[in-house]
Amino acid sequence: MAGSTVNLVHDQEGLGPGDKSQTALWKAEEVVPPAMYQFSQYVYKQTGLQMRQLSRPSELNFFVLKSWNSGIITVMSALLVAPSKACEYSKEGWEYSKEHAK
Repeated sequence: MAGSTVNLVHDQEGLGPGDKSQTALWKAEEVVPPAMYQFSQYVYKQTGLQMRQLSRPSELNFFVLKSWNSGIITVMSALLVAPSKACEYSKEGWEYSKEHAK
């Protein structure tokens, strides 16, 4: 599911420049509420369960273009160092375990 989400975001140019990301976000705000309504109607027909309607997403208090790229850079930097940090922490944990197991 996570891979599909990343693929969808990439296809919609959500990982690109901030202006394209902002456009993709506006597009999602137009498409998601009607899709959720249709899905809730389908669930009701199939199961008889009524789903609550989602409230309209609140307006963003900031412009995505201004912060999107720095967010992407921060996340990618964290992912870049994650394997070496995991190895480092594993070694520290192993040494700690050896010291206290004596």
